[in-house]
Amino acid sequence: MSLLLIVLAAAYGAAAGLLIPRPAHRMAVEPEEEWRAVCPGGHAITGVARGWLGRGRCPDCGAFGPRALPTAAATSLACAALAAATGARPELAAWLVAAPAAVLLAAVDWRVRRLPDELTLPLAAVLAGALGLVGWLTGEPGAWRRALLGGLVLGAFYLLLFVVNPAGIGLGDVKLAVGLGVALGWYGWRTVVAGGAAGVLAGALYGAGLLLTRRLRRAEPNTAMPLGPFMIIGAFGGLLLGATA
Repeated sequence: MSLLLIVLAAAYGAAAGLLIPRPAHRMAVEPEEEWRAVCPGGHAITGVARGWLGRGRCPDCGAFGPRALPTAAATSLACAALAAATGARPELAAWLVAAPAAVLLAAVDWRVRRLPDELTLPLAAVLAGALGLVGWLTGEPGAWRRALLGGLVLGAFYLLLFVVNPAGIGLGDVKLAVGLGVALGWYGWRTVVAGGAAGVLAGALYGAGLLLTRRLRRAEPNTAMPLGPFMIIGAFGGLLLGATA
């Protein structure tokens, strides 16, 4: 059963990951810009849900944001790992719903150093609602309340970082931290601390690597480092540890 569950989760992740390049391209814009309506080659983006769902490559020129194979592979591996760690417990459904959104957020933030509210806020709300349902079904309301507190605590921590260093932390990071804290809080405060600290550490190591290679010195003075992908990686590791503890 566990092997079948892992295979099914991997297949689901691959299918969801194939859909990520299109919205990643559309959402990778500056805050004041409209969502993109054309591919890099200038062809109109059409498809299901007003062009948000569909093939990961433009049918006319093939150009479309991030490539579909890497996004499919990343989402598939993440979903398979979550299934292996969590097993058939009901909270796995929440993790599988959140995984494609997390990969999409990482892809957008990596490209334009921005975490759209249209993704971060619904992610937090969906996780809170899904875990609330899981807590009700399993008779574990305490875990759900702890998850909500975890979101508030991790969000408050990143808000403090934003106040101290607004040039290095964005409000999008704060909003993302709320959703990640909700997920981590389901497994306890140690998981919140481990997942949150891992994200900060991963981002710090990457930033140090950029400084050592002098890449930041050749970039624009106001160029910001994308923190979202590292926050997500840290939370992913925290979830795996929390699920197997």
